[in-house]
Amino acid sequence: MKLQLKETPVILISTVKWSVLAIGIGIIVGLSTTLFLKTLNWSIDIVNNYEYYFVLLPAIFFVSALLIHYLAPDAEGHGTEKVIEAIHRRSGKIHLLVVPVKLVASVLTIAFGGSSGKEGPCAQIGGGFSSLFCDIFRFGDNDRKKLVICGVSAAFASVFGTPVAGAIFGVEVLFIGQLLYDVLLPSFIAGIVSYHISAQFDIRYFHHALNFLPVFSEAFFLKIIVAGILFGLVSLLTVESMRYFKRLSLKLQMWKPLKGALGGLTLVGLTFIFSSQYLGLGLETIQAAIEGAAIVWYAFAVKIVFTSVTLNFEGSGGVVTPIFFIGATSGSLLSMMLGLDPATASAIGMVAVLSGTTNTPIASSIMAIELFGADVAPYASLACVISFLITGHRSIYPSQVVSMRKSASIDVETGEEVENVVGRVHPRERTVVGTSLKVWKSINTKTRKRKKGSVG
Repeated sequence: MKLQLKETPVILISTVKWSVLAIGIGIIVGLSTTLFLKTLNWSIDIVNNYEYYFVLLPAIFFVSALLIHYLAPDAEGHGTEKVIEAIHRRSGKIHLLVVPVKLVASVLTIAFGGSSGKEGPCAQIGGGFSSLFCDIFRFGDNDRKKLVICGVSAAFASVFGTPVAGAIFGVEVLFIGQLLYDVLLPSFIAGIVSYHISAQFDIRYFHHALNFLPVFSEAFFLKIIVAGILFGLVSLLTVESMRYFKRLSLKLQMWKPLKGALGGLTLVGLTFIFSSQYLGLGLETIQAAIEGAAIVWYAFAVKIVFTSVTLNFEGSGGVVTPIFFIGATSGSLLSMMLGLDPATASAIGMVAVLSGTTNTPIASSIMAIELFGADVAPYASLACVISFLITGHRSIYPSQVVSMRKSASIDVETGEEVENVVGRVHPRERTVVGTSLKVWKSINTKTRKRKKGSVG
C-alpha cells in the first residue's frame, strides 16, 4: 500500500507534465499545419486558373530538387517516412531548415500537379518544430522522441480532421505490430488540440456519412472478406510500384535537379495520355467515388504510376492522399465486380488500402468511423485487418520497424526496418505447400485426361 501511495503522485506529476507539453505541441503543429494548408489552397486556386499549368512540372521538379539537394536533403520524398526515420535513427532530431524547404517544395509540387499528399509535409514541418521545441527547453532524447511522435499525430489529425485516428496513427505507424502506449496520452491531446486550432481557422474537412446502410447477411459478409483480400493486393501493388520506381530512380546516375526535370516531363506525357484528373491531390475524384459516381476502372492503377513517379523523381509531398485516391477508385471497381454499393465499397477501400500500405489497421478502422459514420465500422475494420495481413512485411514507409510476424508460417527478423527484411516461408510450411501443389496438379492432369477421353 505504501508503494502505491508513493507511485500515485509521481504518475500524477507525469500526467500533468505530458498534458502541458502535448498542448504546446498541438498548438505549434495546428498553427504550422494551418499555414501550410492555407498556402497550398491559395496556390492551387491561382495555378488552376491556367489550363495547361502542368506543362511547368519539369521546371517545378527541377527547382524542388535544387532546394532540397542543397539546403535540406532530409526534406526529400514523402515527409512522414523521413520523420519515422528520424525517430528510429536520431531520436527524433530534425534539422530546422527542413521546415521552410519542405513547405515551399511541397506547395510547388502539389499546386502544379505533382501527385502527392498533404500529410507528409505537415508531419515533417510539425516534427521539425517539435524538435526545435525540445532544443530550446533542453529535453533529452527520450522526451524528444515522444514529442516528435506527438507532432506526427497532431499533423495527421489536423490535415484530415480525424483527431482520434490521428492520435492512434502516430503511435501505430512506427512499428508493425506494436502500439506505443506510453505516448498515447500526449498524442491524443496533441491531436485534439491541433485539429481544433485548424478548424478555428476555417480549414474544411471531408466528412461524408454514407447514405447506404449495409444490412448484414452471410453473402455480404463474404463479399467484404473477398474485398479485404483484393484491397490488400491493391496495397501490395502500390508498395511494390513505389519500390520499383525508387530502384529505377537510383539507377539513373544524374544530377538530382535534372532527374527531377525528367520526372516532371514524364508526368506531362502521362497527363496528355490519361487526362489531368490524376494530377495533384485528386480530391474531386475521391469525392465522386465516395458519392457513388462512375469511375473509370483503371483509375487506381494510373494514380499509382503518377504517385510513384512524383515521389521518386524529386517531387515533394506526402503519400496518404494519393492512397485515399487509389483506395476509393479501386473500391469503385470492386463494387462492380462484387455487386456492392459503389459508395460503401469506395469508403471501405479508402481506409483498407491505407491500412495495407501503412500497416495501421487500428488507426484506419477508427478513421472509417470519423469520416463515414459508425454504421460502416464493422465491415471497414474487417477489410482493414485483412488488407493489413495480405500486404505482408512490406510498407510504404521503409523505415517502419517489424515487431511481429503476420503469419507463424513466415520467418521474419523482427526488430529490423522493413527495407532490410525479407520474409521466407518456414521450411515445414514449404513442404506442406509443395505437397499441396503437387496434389492439385495431379488432380488437374487426371481431370484433363478424362475430358479428352469423353470427347474421343
